[in-house]
Amino acid sequence: MTSITFIHTETNLDSFAPRLLDWFAKNGRHDLPWQQHQTDTPNPYIVWLSEVMLQQTQVTTVLPYFARFMESFPTVQDLAAAEWDMVAEHWAGLGYYARARNLHKGAKQLVAVIDETGDFPQTLAGWEAIFGVGPSTAGAIMAMGLHRYGVICDGNVKRVLTRWAAIDGDITKSATTKELWALAERLTPRENSGLFAQAMMDMGATLCTRSKPACLLCPLQEDCIAHAQGRETDYPVKAKKQPKPSKFSNALLIKDMDGKILWLQRPDNGIWGGLWSLPLQFVEKIDGKVSGKTTDKNSKASDDKLLKVANNKKNYETEFTTAEQIINEWLDKHNLAAAPINKTLIDDAPIKHSLTHFHWYLTQQSVTLTNEQVTDLTTTLQAADVNINWLSAEDAQATLGLPRAMVKILE
Repeated sequence: MTSITFIHTETNLDSFAPRLLDWFAKNGRHDLPWQQHQTDTPNPYIVWLSEVMLQQTQVTTVLPYFARFMESFPTVQDLAAAEWDMVAEHWAGLGYYARARNLHKGAKQLVAVIDETGDFPQTLAGWEAIFGVGPSTAGAIMAMGLHRYGVICDGNVKRVLTRWAAIDGDITKSATTKELWALAERLTPRENSGLFAQAMMDMGATLCTRSKPACLLCPLQEDCIAHAQGRETDYPVKAKKQPKPSKFSNALLIKDMDGKILWLQRPDNGIWGGLWSLPLQFVEKIDGKVSGKTTDKNSKASDDKLLKVANNKKNYETEFTTAEQIINEWLDKHNLAAAPINKTLIDDAPIKHSLTHFHWYLTQQSVTLTNEQVTDLTTTLQAADVNINWLSAEDAQATLGLPRAMVKILE
């Protein structure tokens, strides 16, 4: 038996799963399209797909995306055979785009495994070998997708367990992670671990929520230490996040004479990998005292300077993709400047798009090229093996995988 350092009796530990499963049978969600506990022939593909989509994303957001994926890619073979652009277009707007890239790569891996063995991976290690599948996702697939023993310890589970056992360690630290996994393994029953996994997810999603947990309805309240102490919202303990830095960019609507806009497919690595975007020009904020750092957005003394090779080669090469470097230099060569659609970067409220590690302020700017210039720029980009498209805003939204920030700009 795993040694547990928390103040709970063996009776409490042993009764945890029965109480939770009884609550789930009466009050849990049983109609989510990826749930497999009511079938004798579970489909691990459905569970894998849903688990990847649900990472850092709420069920209500995932539901329409899941339905669309299942309609277009009903089997893992369909997903593996699909072109990346089609997968990206189905994912666009769901965020955390590395998940989509891993999903597409993982589908190809799974098809290879099925071709070789005749079935999906049947072990935890086999699933952890698939792109984007960590220990908790693999445990969920084993438990819910294969009806075998599997343990999960995702965000919802960590919240339930840290409150129930009053775990004071920072959940971002490895020592606390080990403690939580040990407790999750101790509590997960050998039989019905899939039901238990779904019950834990439901508990975290519907009762033991981040704020205003519904403790009076909780089947675990009688021995929940955080509840007994009136400290439910003190858990889980997590190091205070540093304020996000800000970046500033011009989003270029480079148009031809018919109003079609230039779109670039971004590199597989980095932000919005594999999706389509307007060319971006990163702007350095300078306030006369500090160069290269973000100034206060209300500062009237601030100045804006487009990053150039000459003044900041390292930042230039870091912030600009190869295609954007080519476009930036091509515009300079032809003495073309995109005109701001808003008058200033900050005062006219550019579009703010928050990503995991920073806030991104995007200001729309526009320039229209002659037919000859369009041909020249297109030839230059194609010579550098850059994937481009000239499409209207409407056609781009209908046919390309666009990140949400680009949709905001078009709107």
